Amino acid sequence: MDTMIKIKITHLNFSYNDHYVLKDITAEFQENSITAIVGPSGTGKSTLLTTLNRLWEGIPNARMNGKVEIRFAGHLYDIYDRYYSLSELRKAVGMVFQTPNPLPMSIYRNIAFPLKLAGHEKKDAIADRVEHALRDVYLWGDVKDRLSENALGLSGGQQQRLCMARALILEPDILLLDEPTSSLDAKAGGFIEDLLQNIKGRCTILVVSHYLDQVKRIADTVMELSNGTFIEGEM
Repeated sequence: MDTMIKIKITHLNFSYNDHYVLKDITAEFQENSITAIVGPSGTGKSTLLTTLNRLWEGIPNARMNGKVEIRFAGHLYDIYDRYYSLSELRKAVGMVFQTPNPLPMSIYRNIAFPLKLAGHEKKDAIADRVEHALRDVYLWGDVKDRLSENALGLSGGQQQRLCMARALILEPDILLLDEPTSSLDAKAGGFIEDLLQNIKGRCTILVVSHYLDQVKRIADTVMELSNGTFIEGEM
């Protein structure tokens, strides 16, 4: 098996209220690359992302069958195996949504929150990782003197970069991005694009995007959803 495969999906079907959104999808995603998922609205692009971190679970009348395997530490694991840890999966597979969703707390606590949940207690180590994450997303210079301020006071572009920093602070193996620049101006969107190019050497990135110019700039592979399944193409 190709050791460069990070994610392997086999015969995946997904439905809401008995309406099939994803139909018999089989696909592979390469390690340390950016894959753009494109296609018309309503074709299940966002739903597909949630099958990779099981975020869809708990939605009434949603059903999935098939297999999703992710390579961790050199081995492919079935993430839907009954013994696979959901909390460990969520640490390893980060997600950023179309609309920024900062928590109603300080900028610092927003970024540190995942570390606290993961049981990290050393304040100096947490502070170092918060700074590193904010530098990663080109936000440290803007907020280093206002870390105690409420994150809801940041601009839309700054909030989205803060959410990226919060997703990156646990150093995920995979980063899922659902239209991360759709609500941003060109400058803020450019920050996100630069960030993705800089971090793909240390994580695998899947990004849903409607912007074909953006796809051409950032994607190593483009996969199009059509009629509930994939048509794959290289850029």
